[in-house]
Amino acid sequence: MLSPQDDFPLHQTAKPIAHPATSDLNFYDRYWFAGLSRDGEFMFEIAQGMYPNRLVADAGFGISRSDGWQHSLIASRRMHPNRRETVVAPLSIEVLEPMRVVRVVVEPNDTGIEADLVFRARNAALEEPPMLMYRDERLIMETSRFTQFGMWKGFVVAGDRRTEVSAQTCYGIRDRSWGVRPIGEFQPGVPPSPPGVFWMWAPSHFDDFCTHFGIFEDPKGRRFYTNAAIAPAKTPEAEFDVYSEDGVERVSRIEREIEWRKGTRRASRVVVTMYPDLGDPLTIEYLPKLVFQMQGIGYGHPEYGHGFWQGEHAVHGFSENLAEADPLVPAGIHVHQLCLTRSGDREGIGLCEQVVYGPHEPSGFKELLDGAE
Repeated sequence: MLSPQDDFPLHQTAKPIAHPATSDLNFYDRYWFAGLSRDGEFMFEIAQGMYPNRLVADAGFGISRSDGWQHSLIASRRMHPNRRETVVAPLSIEVLEPMRVVRVVVEPNDTGIEADLVFRARNAALEEPPMLMYRDERLIMETSRFTQFGMWKGFVVAGDRRTEVSAQTCYGIRDRSWGVRPIGEFQPGVPPSPPGVFWMWAPSHFDDFCTHFGIFEDPKGRRFYTNAAIAPAKTPEAEFDVYSEDGVERVSRIEREIEWRKGTRRASRVVVTMYPDLGDPLTIEYLPKLVFQMQGIGYGHPEYGHGFWQGEHAVHGFSENLAEADPLVPAGIHVHQLCLTRSGDREGIGLCEQVVYGPHEPSGFKELLDGAE
């Protein structure tokens, strides 16, 4: 099947672009964004994904505020052959300048959530090492991803409140990822073994530099994926090459200490020390202030998860008091936390992602979903 993209020199295989190189049902292509207020009053997140082998496109938007409530929407539709049609009504994403300026709009709709936001980058996009993971000898993850830091400007309406988003005080993080990862309804066959995975990913903004790291560990705490970097940061108005990693310090070794909140699998404090391949060690402390439930934008949602067929077009709205939510139900394990960050006398703002299923010896977790003691 031909699509408008086929008129551009973008091909990576001998097939039209509408046909991925793999027939794996779990092939995906996704945008993800987060906005973090410097004062810790709110955080919002955005996701939009396409799943060509499932013929599904979906999107999500959510905001968590210091009043303890999270308001979210999930939308889904049949995927068009034109992958540049980045609209899953009411949410649309427009790349105004590649890897520099992106606009996200949520049109007025029955959920009561509305937004008009513009992300402007403050450093180059950082390519992360490929991720490759098998479970029961079956490939479950093979992805590419880049991460980028920026600032947001615009507004969000949710829960009958309007939140103004300032380009001076709302820090942004985005990633683009594509490849194969678990999505959609489970595929038939031999049931998989119980999950056992530890994942932590934590980008952070400071005034003149940004950092991020990601680690996978097995139930014994043995690390099988590490990615970390320290990158210079500018104001969004500055001129810089968005494709150059000039000044970026890649980090191949990190150490982390985690204090877990009792009865949960959520960190109450994280300390990370990075050992750059060139340069002095850097220690960053993460102090969580807000929680964002990732199921609110589709990640692990039991009914409206990524890639699920929900019909030709569907929109769902949710409002949740996070203090009343069970932190140990399967869909509640995957969380992001807005964190105040410190490095020496510097203060910043960051995000800490945590996904821990099954035993993890260093953390004291012994079962599939037991909480910290």
